Amino acid sequence: MTIFVNQGDQYLTPVQLERRAQKYIRRSWPDQRREKSIRLGDGQFDAFMSEFSTNHEINKTNNTFNWQLQEYGKAVARLDRYVLADGRLEVTEMQPTGEQVFNEDTGEMEDVLHEVVVQTAVEPLPATVEIKVYDEENPTYTEHTEMQPTGEQVYNEETEQFEDVMEEVTIQELVYTVETVDNPEIIRDTEERTVAQVVVDATPDEVKNFS
Repeated sequence: MTIFVNQGDQYLTPVQLERRAQKYIRRSWPDQRREKSIRLGDGQFDAFMSEFSTNHEINKTNNTFNWQLQEYGKAVARLDRYVLADGRLEVTEMQPTGEQVFNEDTGEMEDVLHEVVVQTAVEPLPATVEIKVYDEENPTYTEHTEMQPTGEQVYNEETEQFEDVMEEVTIQELVYTVETVDNPEIIRDTEERTVAQVVVDATPDEVKNFS
């Protein structure tokens, strides 16, 4: 039987699946044996290929299942991440310290517990951000001067230290305006979550239940 792809296996690309199929054919029917069967016209290789083709459809079906399982897992993992616009609350739980104390009421030793943070809080991202917008068609510049080191140094006898030689440099800067736009990170987060939800909704129940 030439079913070599089972549900739950690693997904194979079409090229990998074809190479695996050819490997099974060559292993079962080496070139010399195959050519002999074709030359004699005994139908043995044809019978093998007929059975193989039927089984290979199962391989393809299972491989599609595995691809859906893979994509479903990715989508669920993406949806499990917190929404950037909402942030995330801190979560704590009581865990044993490793020490124990005697409880006089129960007459038993009990664990000493302490509160541990198991999920840190994350502040929600701002809904909007400010960006610089430049006029690419008609750029304008402002100019100002500032003192910058030349790369040379001179010795200062009063401080007895070497000091940078400075020169006045003209700096040009593009003029820009500031605009308030929807936060790109929130937009990207929303788009990715939407795509992931579409994948989850389109995944067959058979695949969801398998995972």
